[in-house]
Amino acid sequence: MSAAISTIPSRKAASIATPAAMYPALRAALLAWYRVHKRDLPWRATRDPYRIWVSEIMLQQTRVAAVLEHYRRFLDAFPTIEALAAASEPAVLALWSGLGYYRRARMLHRAAKVVVEQSKGVMPRTAEGLRALPGVGAYTAAAVASIAFGEAVAVVDGNVERVLARVAGWSAAEPGFATQIRTFADAIVDPEHSGDFNQAIMELGATVCLPKAPLCLGCPWQPWCRTRGEHAVPPKPRQQRQHSARIVWLHGTGAKQKVQLVQRAADASLMAGMWELPLHEPGDAETPEFTVRHAITVTNHIVDVYSRRSALPQHDGSAWVPVNELPQRALTGLTRKILRRIGLLD
Repeated sequence: MSAAISTIPSRKAASIATPAAMYPALRAALLAWYRVHKRDLPWRATRDPYRIWVSEIMLQQTRVAAVLEHYRRFLDAFPTIEALAAASEPAVLALWSGLGYYRRARMLHRAAKVVVEQSKGVMPRTAEGLRALPGVGAYTAAAVASIAFGEAVAVVDGNVERVLARVAGWSAAEPGFATQIRTFADAIVDPEHSGDFNQAIMELGATVCLPKAPLCLGCPWQPWCRTRGEHAVPPKPRQQRQHSARIVWLHGTGAKQKVQLVQRAADASLMAGMWELPLHEPGDAETPEFTVRHAITVTNHIVDVYSRRSALPQHDGSAWVPVNELPQRALTGLTRKILRRIGLLD
């Protein structure tokens, strides 16, 4: 354990000299706070490792509010790991559409097949076993193993890293920062209530120990924290801006209305195999019907949208899709946003 941890001060117990002596108080304070303040989220009402796993994959790089409805619809369609394994990839991607980072969905689907084929649908009970599955990293494995099976293993995501760094007074620019955080996390996790502890520290980072303007007065660890406020963090990558145009080709009316879509290449670096609206090169006199903004990774896309009606021309790589089949298609997030804007999707 590094000296930085051992010098964390405590107003309540200034005589504490070693980190190990502080851990029981830190654990008790955090778990008591969590019992009162935890959000009512559907994946917290289960110990089913499959459902916990799905939630953890969805929550990676995605806000909780955006996940809630996707989680419900996904589990309605695939209530068990066997159901997910038996599904087609396009069906899985269609239900994932709108969450982004589609590789997560593909790897989840692939891992489900592995569990069903090799273990008859029984998921590994340890973090080490879970990490052997496609697409399951250290964080996800620890979260599922601790929450579903009670294994005393720590999770470390961005929220946890921020909380522990502030408590210890560390900067991410310091040499060995990642190792220090991992060591601290492993040492402080509650061995008897690891699942609740891991969820509690993630909750603390998500709702109180915020990246900007942390709510320190409401933090159960405030008496032990060396930072008590914001601290320096590495600069984020500079956002890029990209301007383009898309066209909504429509054919027919009412229940027979169709829209033209094109499919991204199977080896595309982003959103491989997803369906999207065709690119458009507008003439000098053309005016877009509206403009949408859409962020993908570090790029802010500004997209002008045009609309046309067509007598079903043939274009390589395109398909005319009935409007009532759109919810079953694996649409890109931008395409879904545009089609909702014009009333073709709910």
